[in-house]
Amino acid sequence: QVVAVYGTLSDLLSVASSKLGIKATSVYNGKGGLIDDIALIRDDDVLFVCEGEPFIDPQTDGRAQEELTGSHTDWLTLNVGGRYFTTTRSTLVNKEPDSMLAHMFKDKDAWGNKQDPRGAFLIDRSPEYFEPILNYLRHGQLIVNDGINLLGSAALFVGVLEEARFFGIDSLIEHLEIAIKNSQPAEDHSPISRKEFVRFLLATPTKSELRCQGLNFSGADLSRLDLRYINFKMANLSRCNLAHANLCCANLERADLSGSVLDCANLQGVKMLCSNAEGASLKGCNFEDPSGLKANLEGANLKGVDMEGSQMTGINLRVATLKNAKLKNCNLRGATLAGTDLENCDLSGCDLQEANLRGSNVKGAIFEEMLTPLHMSQSVR
Repeated sequence: QVVAVYGTLSDLLSVASSKLGIKATSVYNGKGGLIDDIALIRDDDVLFVCEGEPFIDPQTDGRAQEELTGSHTDWLTLNVGGRYFTTTRSTLVNKEPDSMLAHMFKDKDAWGNKQDPRGAFLIDRSPEYFEPILNYLRHGQLIVNDGINLLGSAALFVGVLEEARFFGIDSLIEHLEIAIKNSQPAEDHSPISRKEFVRFLLATPTKSELRCQGLNFSGADLSRLDLRYINFKMANLSRCNLAHANLCCANLERADLSGSVLDCANLQGVKMLCSNAEGASLKGCNFEDPSGLKANLEGANLKGVDMEGSQMTGINLRVATLKNAKLKNCNLRGATLAGTDLENCDLSGCDLQEANLRGSNVKGAIFEEMLTPLHMSQSVR
């Protein structure tokens, strides 16, 4: 400030104290010389007043401090998406010196940053996601909204990660990626229960196609349910109880039915291509559709299955594996068994009239008490 110098040195110190709001005790000239007599002051002198501390040239000290820290420490205000944040240059620069924010504010006006009418620097980004980044630069913690930990919001997590990538906050990016990975819930591979599935069935309109592809029903009790036309392709139905279930025209292609119980199930027109039903029980099942729609089990793994007494007229078991299977008293009229592995299979009491066994492996198979003669033309191997 410019003041009139008159009276004694004590008068000057009193005026300086009043004008500057300090308790002035010493006066120095521009070169750091201590003034102890008012007569030493010239008209154009710039004076420095202090409260007793040694003289420090403000200009020299400011340049030295900036050279030492490589940044400015003056306060500034940011207008981020319409919301104002007040911080210091050192906060934006020191923690991540290679980030975009550091380059924007390391040197004044180096980037030609635009300012709003209030003098705040304009940044066109989301303030919600910027706040955690600013807090991180302040104290290295991911804290938002009055101490609420950021880890509680996965959606906010992802948004902050994108902003951190935009501004190039490398240490925060690494921290967020690890935290997001750790916060992901473990994949739920637990089987679907009967109760859950029944609720699912009841909530689905009858004309809608049900898709249960790849779902895990392992060990579930699905007995006596109406499962017609449902797509179970590649589903895990191992050890399921499907006894008396209606699986008419269901798609069980490549499904896992190993060890399951399907006794007395309705399997008219079922598709079980390349399915795995090893060790399953299919006693008394009905594969025969009066309309002529044939069940297709081509390429299925039916090792050791028990299909005793099943109605399988016209069934397609081409190149399926029925090794050690029990097919006693089955109706296999017109069945396609070409290339089928029937090794050690019990076919006693079966009706194989017009069945195609060309190329099938009947080594060790049991053909006792056949209802109709087995012609040589039916089996080549």
